[in-house]
Amino acid sequence: MTDFEHPSIVLCPQGPMLLRGDHEVMDSEGNPHHTVRPVSAVCMCGGSAIKPWCDGTHRLLADRARTHKPSDR
Repeated sequence: MTDFEHPSIVLCPQGPMLLRGDHEVMDSEGNPHHTVRPVSAVCMCGGSAIKPWCDGTHRLLADRARTHKPSDR
């Protein structure tokens, strides 16, 4: 059996949602996007330029959050 016969979803902390197998993802406008890869990454941070797919922007957002933390007083 292939991964496409047993789809799964994995949520990555501070990262994308990984779809393994055959899935269809609806974007915010209701357009369907069918997965064509064995593993696809769906944006969960909202910053991707290629939504609904992840482009790695979550890494930049996490780096900015670490460098712009308010000082402890």
